[in-house]
Amino acid sequence: MASPARTSSESTRKLGGLAALGLLIALSPIAFPSTFYYEIGSSIFIASLAVVGLNLLMGFAGQVSLGHAAFFGIGGYAVAVGPAHLGLPPFLCIFLGALLSTSVAWFVGRPILKLRGHYLAVATLGFGFLVSMVLTNEARWTGGPDGMSVPRLDILGFALRGSRFWYWTSGIVLLVGVWLALNLMDSPTGRALRALHDSEIAAAVNGVDVAKYKLAVFVISAAYASIAGSMGALSDGHITPTAAGFLGSIELVTMAVLGGLGSIYGALLGAALLKSLPQVLTFLHDYEHMVIGAIMMIVMIFMRDGIMPSLARLFARKTA
Repeated sequence: MASPARTSSESTRKLGGLAALGLLIALSPIAFPSTFYYEIGSSIFIASLAVVGLNLLMGFAGQVSLGHAAFFGIGGYAVAVGPAHLGLPPFLCIFLGALLSTSVAWFVGRPILKLRGHYLAVATLGFGFLVSMVLTNEARWTGGPDGMSVPRLDILGFALRGSRFWYWTSGIVLLVGVWLALNLMDSPTGRALRALHDSEIAAAVNGVDVAKYKLAVFVISAAYASIAGSMGALSDGHITPTAAGFLGSIELVTMAVLGGLGSIYGALLGAALLKSLPQVLTFLHDYEHMVIGAIMMIVMIFMRDGIMPSLARLFARKTA
């Protein structure tokens, strides 16, 4: 059992991290030279939300997913298809999309989470391809490869739109998502997930229901991705099947690995890095992707655990 002093220290650290993140979100617009930077900020926050969920699955529970963008796409198409074909309000469709994503995750996760290693990776990859193909081929519902427009969010007759609105909304939702993830990790469920990551056999011997917790974290991570997908579609006003495609899944995994698997704030850093680098390196024109690739290789060579855990270790050594 953790001592009261240690528990108090962990709570203080958690609140301090959330406060720092909140201040960063609140104060960043002071330095924005144009409204375009609000769009970049909201895209970072939305990607971060999806990566936080994926980090719960990969970084804490140790389960590989190469098809996680499928849930992002389901959430995005929920706020497009629901209003266009069913006459449902977009705000309600955010929650219906999350419900659909978690239901699909529960149904699909039961068989595929029995697999391990590269078998699990290939199974989740196949699931991602399946969702992407359905969204592409069901043109009558989804608009096909060209996608479809997404109606603007409307609550009580007030149209909610604009880059500033989505910057603040996505920032607040991200704060809530991070807070929930941190609390989950400090709970008995979080300790069970960490035990799974270390060794499923040892966790089972110590009374952890391996199948139950693997499925639970898969469903939770799907909800994060779905809500992020809905927000992304609503802020962009358009969605295409590429949102659920293979490259989208690889991008999410790359963000999680670069920032640091097993680190909630590392997920935020990884998302911010990959979303902002293309904007920073536009002056390089044709060499932009080459430089981004080189940066990723350098990080993985010298910071094998990801940026945030490596920096935290370095700071701990210097203050010791």
